[in-house]
Amino acid sequence: MTGSARLSVEVLRRGYRDGSLTPLEVVDEVLDRIRRRGQDGTWISLVDPGEVRDRAASLDLDQLDALPLLGIPFAVKDNVDVAGLETTAACPGFAYAPERSALLVRRLLDAGAILVGKTNLDQFATGLNGTRSPYGVPESVYGNGLISGGSSSGSAVAVAAGLVTFAIGTDTAGSGRVPAALNGVVGLKPSIGLISADGVVPACRSLDCPSVFSLTVADSALVGSLIVGPDPEDPLSRRLPTVGAVPARLALDGARFAVPRTVEDWGTRGEREAWEEFCAGLVSRGAVLVPLDLTDFLDAGRELYGGAWLAERHQVMAELLAKDPEAVLPVIRTLMAPAPAITGDEVFAAMAAMARRRVAAHAVLDGFDALLTPTCTTTFTVGEVLADPIVTNERLGRFTTFTNLLDLCAVAVPAGLTGAGIPFGVSLQAAAGRDAQLLGWAAAVTGEQGGTDGPGDPDTTELDLAVVGAHLAGMPLHRDLLDRGARLIARTTTSPDYRLFALPDTIPPKPGLRRVVAGGAAIEVEVYRLPAAQIGSFLATVRAPLGLGELSLVDGSRVHGFICEPVALDGARDVTSHGGWRAYLAALR
Repeated sequence: MTGSARLSVEVLRRGYRDGSLTPLEVVDEVLDRIRRRGQDGTWISLVDPGEVRDRAASLDLDQLDALPLLGIPFAVKDNVDVAGLETTAACPGFAYAPERSALLVRRLLDAGAILVGKTNLDQFATGLNGTRSPYGVPESVYGNGLISGGSSSGSAVAVAAGLVTFAIGTDTAGSGRVPAALNGVVGLKPSIGLISADGVVPACRSLDCPSVFSLTVADSALVGSLIVGPDPEDPLSRRLPTVGAVPARLALDGARFAVPRTVEDWGTRGEREAWEEFCAGLVSRGAVLVPLDLTDFLDAGRELYGGAWLAERHQVMAELLAKDPEAVLPVIRTLMAPAPAITGDEVFAAMAAMARRRVAAHAVLDGFDALLTPTCTTTFTVGEVLADPIVTNERLGRFTTFTNLLDLCAVAVPAGLTGAGIPFGVSLQAAAGRDAQLLGWAAAVTGEQGGTDGPGDPDTTELDLAVVGAHLAGMPLHRDLLDRGARLIARTTTSPDYRLFALPDTIPPKPGLRRVVAGGAAIEVEVYRLPAAQIGSFLATVRAPLGLGELSLVDGSRVHGFICEPVALDGARDVTSHGGWRAYLAALR
């Protein structure tokens, strides 16, 4: 079991069913991965490894059909109560020991899941960048000093790094979507009240939502289906249409998505180009994208940190701020400073105005299957955020802060990599109660419909194909895959038996792989699942000296992939030391 893709629910359950895996083997690997990453800011507290192993060893694989999450490792954000572990909300002065776990945690454990630990967050879930914690600053799994996003920073990193299969976060202003986008995973932000917030430290109580991070839309749907439902202990719990364990199968042909007419504040790492490429791909698959003026939506979003709702957020930490203000991070104190002056008149006026905005927004979206936007238009390095923490945070939340104020549900999904090799994500949003349909559209736009198996286990009507160079996400020939309905299955590496070469005089620049008996290395690849009907037309685009053959992946499986005529490698530049084509091109820049 190697690579985060191998931790998806379907892959683990298939391994448990055929006897190739046991829960104990999985948690041993997970615990080893956590140990090897060290103090990276992902975790605030971990369940004792002995307890994790005992839980795994006690599970009965004969219960696989009865327990949908049997043997599945997960984590929860440290503003969610877990009996036996402190709840800190990333503030040591606020920490307490809960007597019982939150309802959603109890439901996950009852379904057979294995809790690994509690993850880091922006203090009191106040922030979208992941730098606001005394427990360390987790960076994006894509490195280069980039932020993880927040507030559910540790939850997103734990999933993206392959430390758990799924993680629970919360999402009031985008905390479950922004870090999902910046780490290349799925983030489900359900309708307010669909999942009980009992046992969750409030951020802005009337708007809070527990959220789910996962590797696939299918995993988010399954986890969501197990934790939704009314709760008499949560006064804001609502009876809404439930979520199915499997995303609805929806066809993109003829689907109508509203998209922003204008997008401001694009970053400098290829985000705009990634958005335009993603939209073009949807249109080529039959979707209809209708530009929409989102000024009213964006204006509503500014109320969350710049309006009356700041008073509700202040409630949670008011006592601590009065007793021991130094226990709260300076940036949080700055944000909360205006809150005590907000009057009751202002609060009720703001609530009435937002109710009118909400009705108008739902009316606008009524004619569409979903609102589709970039999740984030940019990202930042940790240093850039620390130098300007307020403005950078606002830019991250442009398309996320209005969601709960307007009573929408949302799903954030990966949308490939930018030309700079960083993840880009999009979000789909719709009126509250449409969570199930939204998950179906999320599966459709990502191409996930039709199965979520790992590499090496395709349906007979499909072919798994590993790409190593110009067909990687964000690269010049990636469109050749997208136009044929290919969907990403895994980001992984070859077995350590290959060397990578930069081929001379190729347009666009391309690499060649050579398998070697000794002196090889693991090379970065992306595995795509291609419909069988499209294989012939794709093969026609492949030119000598490249061809298709079989590659060996690091987990021992074999998939089809690009190979190179040996004669073309004579005199070619050996770039193996970079570990992959993307890293080599980045070094050239």
